[in-house]
Amino acid sequence: MRKFTFVVIGLLLLSCKNEENRSQEISGPNEEAVETPSLLSVEAEPIKFTLEQANILANLPLECLTIQYPNKLNQTLGSVEEVKEPIELHPAFYGCFDWHSSVHGHWALVNLLRNFPDLEREEEIREALRNSLAAENIAAEAAYFQKEHNTSFERTYGWAWLLKLAEEIHLWEDPLARELEGNLQPLTTLIETQFKEFLPKLLYPIRVGEHTNTAFALSFAFDYSVALEKPEFRELIEKRARSFYVNDDNCPLEWEPSGFDFLSPCFSEIDIMRRILSKNAFSMWMEDFMPQLKNKVFTLEAGEVSDRTDGKLVHLDGLNFSRASVMFGLASQYPQDYAHLKKVAQEHMQHSYPNLVGDTYEGGHWLGTFALYALQASTKK
Repeated sequence: MRKFTFVVIGLLLLSCKNEENRSQEISGPNEEAVETPSLLSVEAEPIKFTLEQANILANLPLECLTIQYPNKLNQTLGSVEEVKEPIELHPAFYGCFDWHSSVHGHWALVNLLRNFPDLEREEEIREALRNSLAAENIAAEAAYFQKEHNTSFERTYGWAWLLKLAEEIHLWEDPLARELEGNLQPLTTLIETQFKEFLPKLLYPIRVGEHTNTAFALSFAFDYSVALEKPEFRELIEKRARSFYVNDDNCPLEWEPSGFDFLSPCFSEIDIMRRILSKNAFSMWMEDFMPQLKNKVFTLEAGEVSDRTDGKLVHLDGLNFSRASVMFGLASQYPQDYAHLKKVAQEHMQHSYPNLVGDTYEGGHWLGTFALYALQASTKK
């Protein structure tokens, strides 16, 4: 009797399914019964890095550089005298919600001016950079790091972005760049010194999807050491990266993402190792670390944001951009093995890029930088 009941239920379900299919076939293209394909199921067109896109991206950091509140100071108080407004504590980098977002907002503006000198708001951006990166403001920022309780402030994420900003200014061939580079030098030197003191003491890497990820910081610090010709610093970064990661294998990509990730622990590690290893050594390392990436039909689902007003949950849009930047870089450096990853990267970009304009402040104050970094990576050959 039970078996007969199951057969009847099965036939009824099949009948309902067939009726549903017939209904959808009868319905015209404008009927709600027709499902539209998801973004990831269609061929992703590259987002072109054009002057139009540059103007859009420039607006995001420019609008928040001088917005003081809301603000996440993330500081350790040594006394009541240190309770001050953000602009008093950080006269250069007080806007855009937190210190590191302000720093990489400045990087974004310098990068855009360097690559698109005809930006609509060029003069406004120049004035903003000249004002915030004034010598007296940078001196105050450096003094903040030298206080007893602040030596680990923004370690190592903010440190990495400060060196990335210094690198970008150094590469910018413009009279303003030379002025800004001189102004920033005391803080740049201090952060480089802090890296040199900290890395030998860090016995184990930090493998997370947020700010303290060691591989992410090492990648940016390495780029800085190359661009500014710092051989001793470069050697230290290479030594620590090898110590941390050279014996790693089978990175559990299926564990990603965690709920608040804006970085991929697996892809961040690839990003530093592709920089420091020779071609043959990197190929051998990847065979142990993530051999599935060579599969021409490799796919990876983009991170989903469930609530764009939640500052932590919106991190997942950043994850899509940071993953994309690593995949673009890998495909560019080793096209024979990884050119197919460009499609996966483009899908990640397409998933989150439409959220940039008109987004809430939780995402708007920082996501543009990550989108810009990924777009820039997509154009490199």
